[in-house]
Amino acid sequence: MSAIQYDRRDDGIVVLTMDMPGQSANTMNQDFRDAFGQCVDRLLADKANITGVILASAKSTFFAGGDLKELVAVQPADAERFMTMLTNQITTPLRQLETLGKPVVAAINGAALGGGWELALACHGRIAVSSSAYRLGLPEVTLGLLPGGGGCTRLPRLLGIEKALPLLIEGQQLTVDKALSLGLLNATVDSADQLIDAAVSWISAHPQAKQPWDEKGYKMPGGSPDNPKVAQMLAIAPAMLKAKTKGCYPAPEAILSTVVEGAKVDFETAQRIESRYFTHLVTSQVAKNMIGTFWFQLNAIKAGKSRPQLDMGVNGGKSFEITKVGVLGAGMMGAGIAYATATKGIQTVLKDVSQEQADKGKAYTQNLLDKKLQRKRISAEKRDQQLALIESTVSVEALKDCDLIIEAVFEDGDLKARVTRESEPMLATGGVFATNTSTIPISQLASASEQPADFIGLHFFSPVDKMQLVEIIKGQKTSDETLAKAFDFVLQIGKIPIVVNDSRGFFTSRVFGTFVNEGITMLGEGIHPASIENAALLAGMPIGPLAISDEVSLKLMRHIRRQTEADIKAAGGTYQKHPAEAVIDVMVDEFERTGKAGGGGFYDYQVKLPNGSLGKQLWSGLADRWTDDALTRATDLQTLKDRFLYIQALETVRCLDEGVLHSVADANIGSIFGIGFAPWTGGALQFINHTGLTKFVSRSQSLKTDFGDRFDPPASLISMADTGKQYR
Repeated sequence: MSAIQYDRRDDGIVVLTMDMPGQSANTMNQDFRDAFGQCVDRLLADKANITGVILASAKSTFFAGGDLKELVAVQPADAERFMTMLTNQITTPLRQLETLGKPVVAAINGAALGGGWELALACHGRIAVSSSAYRLGLPEVTLGLLPGGGGCTRLPRLLGIEKALPLLIEGQQLTVDKALSLGLLNATVDSADQLIDAAVSWISAHPQAKQPWDEKGYKMPGGSPDNPKVAQMLAIAPAMLKAKTKGCYPAPEAILSTVVEGAKVDFETAQRIESRYFTHLVTSQVAKNMIGTFWFQLNAIKAGKSRPQLDMGVNGGKSFEITKVGVLGAGMMGAGIAYATATKGIQTVLKDVSQEQADKGKAYTQNLLDKKLQRKRISAEKRDQQLALIESTVSVEALKDCDLIIEAVFEDGDLKARVTRESEPMLATGGVFATNTSTIPISQLASASEQPADFIGLHFFSPVDKMQLVEIIKGQKTSDETLAKAFDFVLQIGKIPIVVNDSRGFFTSRVFGTFVNEGITMLGEGIHPASIENAALLAGMPIGPLAISDEVSLKLMRHIRRQTEADIKAAGGTYQKHPAEAVIDVMVDEFERTGKAGGGGFYDYQVKLPNGSLGKQLWSGLADRWTDDALTRATDLQTLKDRFLYIQALETVRCLDEGVLHSVADANIGSIFGIGFAPWTGGALQFINHTGLTKFVSRSQSLKTDFGDRFDPPASLISMADTGKQYR
């Protein structure tokens, strides 16, 4: 039982200390399950001599949850074996523990998530160290799963259906204070050293402790599903859930079913219901997609998979730390970058051509911090400290000794060259100059730099305070040390870095462009705009192509296209027109509708909706000009969804073939966190794996026949399909 230390004290209290050997955290793997089962058997055998049980951890956290390597390997053919293991080695021992007839307390010394929180919920008492850094909860839904160790059965019985469902379906992670206020914790202590004493005291005060649902006359808080109030809520819950998931995610629907069905029966039956739904999800491809990308690939990126390995003599082999950042341009992007740096404790200079504009950029941070203060997520003192780190200015001299300067001005090559030449001399020795361009090649912009080896692309996404990804673009002359500094900076400000090589549009903008252009092309073909937008949402995209085009601005999209065309022709190349361009030209030139900032584009804004609120709606002129009702009715919804997903996946393959992308992980993470590629797929390349390469190639070829050469599958993809390989 090396995974759990069994220690019976003189007072009869048994302390079970979880300490998985060779791991930084406790996980519910086979070693733990074996040890836990043996401990429960020993408790049952020695029950007469026991006065209570304390579950504690020797790690810096309480318990990390399930073993995802095990879960992702479970195939549909393994369902019966997995269900048996789940019952015999997890749910039954947990039930035996909570019905031992002795008080059981969880002494929570750090984070308790997933299976760790389920372990705590199986205890009669829960005491945690009071720290704002610790999180408690059941986030399994974010990986395409449900809490299968009793979470969907116990949490509703503790809180009631209405309060438990958001925690389960949204995978909310609670602070210690929030868990205490909900009654999920019985007490808190100031330090881990006090946990055992506090647990002993709780056991002494509750010698006959039972779970509420094991007490005679127990009734579920708020009422069972048959209660009129609860029944009314549940009547609309499926529709509300479908509106959020668009039917792409099985886990939230399974959680709702598990909770409602389980609430109508006894505990043991409810547990079997939960186990069956959990087994179904574990064997599903969607869960494997999400676990593979959101856990394994994301963690590999954060661990530095794409960071160049420098000589140990460079910075002593340590990560680089940025202490002063300059941001050029205080528009929405520049202001967002300044917020991201200042809130991580970095001195920030926000420069613009006018003091008014610079101050307006700083006010953006103040507005966001004030909202955090109102929500009690930050203290007034902390807000003032972070805001004071931003200096808004028109002075180039204020940039002196910056470790990093990030240019975030308008997408114009000449303008970017001017600000580069003006501000680059202000860099500290060894400093890095970065451009936030989304489309212009880094090597082209670096021609204005005196130190092209120290020049790099840092492509942030708007709004910066919400978007987690930063695309790091390496130019032809960018040094590995500069790339390492940029990578470390992105991690320093809490963002997710992906590394790509130089190319027009790089990775994310190239792929994003295919999505937007495909939607606009559909409009030009005669597909009704509402069908286009809905198809994108039903495919799993967060927003429709017409809506996002308005946000970007049709005028800006055309400007970028013309800049691209001019650059390609200047380099002796041939520019290939896209069918979407004609629609954009009509919108801008004929209808003078340039997007949201211009008052309207594909949508009208500030329109009074049927419910009385102000919002947006598709401009009626679109249907008048382009819609072919017969074509719309004849077009299969799946075809529209396929066009959106396939066109992006194909462009991702081309980026990989051209060496723009370094890895499959960068492709999947970048596609989801950068452009919102349907998360249920696990990313653009995992979508191809999910579909099956042979089937994907066949469908791409049929789309090519029907809609054009842009759907032509690359030779590399065809070759992989022929050899049975996948993107790994």
